[in-house]
Amino acid sequence: MDIPIIRDVLEESNARAQENRALFDRHGVFAVNIMSSPGSGKTTLLAKTIPLLQQRGLSCAVIEGDITSTLDSERLKPLGIPVVQANTEPFGGDCHVGSHLVQAALKHFDLARVNVLFIENIGNLVCPAEFYLGEDRKVVVLSITEGEDKPLKYPLMFRECSACLLSKMDLAPHLDVNVETLKENLRRTNGRLTVIPISAKTGEGIERWVEWIVKKT
Repeated sequence: MDIPIIRDVLEESNARAQENRALFDRHGVFAVNIMSSPGSGKTTLLAKTIPLLQQRGLSCAVIEGDITSTLDSERLKPLGIPVVQANTEPFGGDCHVGSHLVQAALKHFDLARVNVLFIENIGNLVCPAEFYLGEDRKVVVLSITEGEDKPLKYPLMFRECSACLLSKMDLAPHLDVNVETLKENLRRTNGRLTVIPISAKTGEGIERWVEWIVKKT
């Protein structure tokens, strides 16, 4: 009697991620997987970040993850960069971008002309952190409007990331949130995490974030 063996459910996903990684290495692409809750400001951040990277001579491309719609991709059109929409609705509405979607999207880019690839993941603080896509770095955007407790309630996301961007800092004076407590909770969750307070509205921290990327490429 044959004994069935259940394989790691992530085995195929990881295999495709490694293929993506090999493509990035071959073409010298620095890939950043950006994750967050819905509405944290990921797309606005990209709209502010990419022109500054272009000024430094780095060409950019974006894979826009969403369950449905092309709304965020449309917002990036004025940048004049390659953008590919990766919707999960045809695959059951997954709450994360899978390595298979990244692999499919990469066929639409001339990777020889891309220095930095951003993968804007679907808004969710849970499942996107579990999946390796072949990226160089995972980054989480955490809006201070979400409160101080999120690193403690969703620790995997913050443990898996190299950097956390505290967004919407311009709203701090108007919120009942203790930013120092939030930073301490981030340190408790991941002491190696680079924390950068930012505001896409005022420009606070954007240069520091851009320099973080430049130093990694």
